[in-house]
Amino acid sequence: MTATALEPRAGRRCHNALNPLHSVVYFAPEYDDTFAALGLERGAMAYFAGRAAPLGQVTAGTVAATFYNFNHAIIAPVVPRAWELASPAAVIDARVRIADAVLTRLLGPDTLASADLADAARLALRAAEACTREARPLYAANAELPVPEQPHLALWHAATLLREHRGDGHLAALITAGLDGIEALVTHTATGKSFNPRFVQRSRGWSPEDWAAAQDRLRDRGLLDAEGELTGRGVELRREVEAMTDRLDRAPYEHVGVAGVERLTAVAGAVLGRVLEGGGFPQRYFGKA
Repeated sequence: MTATALEPRAGRRCHNALNPLHSVVYFAPEYDDTFAALGLERGAMAYFAGRAAPLGQVTAGTVAATFYNFNHAIIAPVVPRAWELASPAAVIDARVRIADAVLTRLLGPDTLASADLADAARLALRAAEACTREARPLYAANAELPVPEQPHLALWHAATLLREHRGDGHLAALITAGLDGIEALVTHTATGKSFNPRFVQRSRGWSPEDWAAAQDRLRDRGLLDAEGELTGRGVELRREVEAMTDRLDRAPYEHVGVAGVERLTAVAGAVLGRVLEGGGFPQRYFGKA
């Protein structure tokens, strides 16, 4: 590796700083409130419609396919019924208003007006220039949307593009590893670096029986032990999944370059710090408990 080569996990670290700047909206009261005012039901309908709207008036099957780890049974009652209550275009417009309200509340006027935030938006948008549409439906759909002018919204938009680009590639890695949607959740929560199993089961629509059956399948493959912890083979498989995801998501960060990635990671990390200080993510949802 040369002195100017991008370190293998540099893109992952940058993603980990940027991704929460997109996903914080899902935990904010403004999310359900805004969509309820639009006519959508709070909870599952608001979430699925809000994230899927760039795809157009899609069916439950399309949402299940592109979101991967959600039970189709909780999607079908609300999609495509959501489009009878609010058009995808109206939902997309509402998403921007939600992002504006949430980031304005959490970041405050000084951060919003800072040169650092504007620089992060510029760098994140530049990274997104190297994203590819092939076999990446959620990224490709969001890439059709206009870039907002305000820096904090441009950063949110770019974070969305980079999140969905990496996520689409991650699904390819999960399929290659032979992990279906619920098995991906079981193995990920077992690392302790994700949402806790109780929150994941409820929010993704899986019953305790579904979860136990997935654990049994993983035990049969030697990936999970009797206590529900990853075995050595399980740890290695998760490492392979993340390494493949890194490889499939390398182009955007190579496009920015080493110095640009370091700068973007640092500034996005500082902005994320403000989000966390403001209570953007309820800590009860995280860890193994």
